[in-house]
Amino acid sequence: MVEGSMTQGAGQGPAMRTETLRDFRVPVTEPVPYAVSAGLPDEAPVYGEYPAYYEDGARSVPPQPGYTPQPAMQPAAPPVPHHEAYEVHAVTEPEPASEPDDDFDGYTPTHRDLPVIGRGALGGPGDTVQVQYVPQDVAAAGPGPLYVVGDVHGYLDELVTELHAQGLIDAERRWSAGNARLWFLGDFTDRGPDGIGVIDLVMRLSAEAAAAGGYCKALMGNHELLLIGAKRFGDTPVSSGAGTATFQAAWLLNGGQRTDMERLQDVHLQWMSRLDAAVLEEGHLLLHSDTTAYLDYGDSIEDVNDTIHELLNRNDADITWDLFRKFTKRFAFRDEETGPGAVRELLGTYGGSRVVHGHSPIPYLLGEVGTEDGDESRGPEAVDGPHVYAAGLAIAMDGGVTMAGKLLVVQLPLSD
Repeated sequence: MVEGSMTQGAGQGPAMRTETLRDFRVPVTEPVPYAVSAGLPDEAPVYGEYPAYYEDGARSVPPQPGYTPQPAMQPAAPPVPHHEAYEVHAVTEPEPASEPDDDFDGYTPTHRDLPVIGRGALGGPGDTVQVQYVPQDVAAAGPGPLYVVGDVHGYLDELVTELHAQGLIDAERRWSAGNARLWFLGDFTDRGPDGIGVIDLVMRLSAEAAAAGGYCKALMGNHELLLIGAKRFGDTPVSSGAGTATFQAAWLLNGGQRTDMERLQDVHLQWMSRLDAAVLEEGHLLLHSDTTAYLDYGDSIEDVNDTIHELLNRNDADITWDLFRKFTKRFAFRDEETGPGAVRELLGTYGGSRVVHGHSPIPYLLGEVGTEDGDESRGPEAVDGPHVYAAGLAIAMDGGVTMAGKLLVVQLPLSD
């Protein structure tokens, strides 16, 4: 049924932390020279996100037992989101829309008019099922409060807890924030136990929020690019600057979960591939990665998003790898001397007064690297909110949930 396709995987089994490297590693078949020191530039051309792991060279890792690379996916018609608050009406002769929407070609999470699904769905040759959301409350005029969510990485239970604490969802995980606006900063999967459950929840909340007069939207992170590449290209060799690599090996090295790959559907891939990379909201430039690589793709937010979408639509392994590689970079804003200038370059090009990003865990930005088992004496346990830095121009939102830190959901603007 339709509901199952949109909520599949949510809440399956106990949340088990997967012990993975805390930082991105790219597999190669040629050794990667160790070029790491505290004095290297933040944007040094090293494909791992924390170069110390390259001391003995990157290693190629064979596929996990039982994992079979998936063939290149073929686009399929996505299912229609369904929820208990939706009403289903059968009409034998639906009246055509006065002005068809040529831009709507599938599931779009913020599309206000939900689609009409296939004929004959009720059993008769002339029946059509029309899905319509029935709002519970009338939304207030004007835009509602603005919220952002840091990297989730498959930790569905933690996400639900934080969204509920902020009043954005109710006890049944339904949107309950009326005309509020919610932005996810990317990285929904990998390392945590239920990445597909996270995507399903965000997709459903997007429809519910739009019907209530608000919205729930998301940005593309480097893990979305990694998962798209692993599904589309598998073991296809790509040229990585440090040798030959594959998306499948990189995905496994960086916390890829076989259960996510098994439950990954075309609708999830289509949704991820349509996500924007950057957006400007009330003076906040929202990005996933703390890198200036966005400047390589255009001089406006619209150009950046259009260019990245066009490149992904080429379905080329090397082009997709280059996107993934560039948005895996980090720490462009961390240096006290050069960081503020890097932020100003982005703000001067795309607008806004502050950059808000995920991607780099706050303990790394503070130089406090904790342990995977959540050692209470280390940095992750101390994270209780976003980190403002780079002369007050940047806000970091990755609280380090993969390190037993905190999954952050905060309202903007900050009161600092």
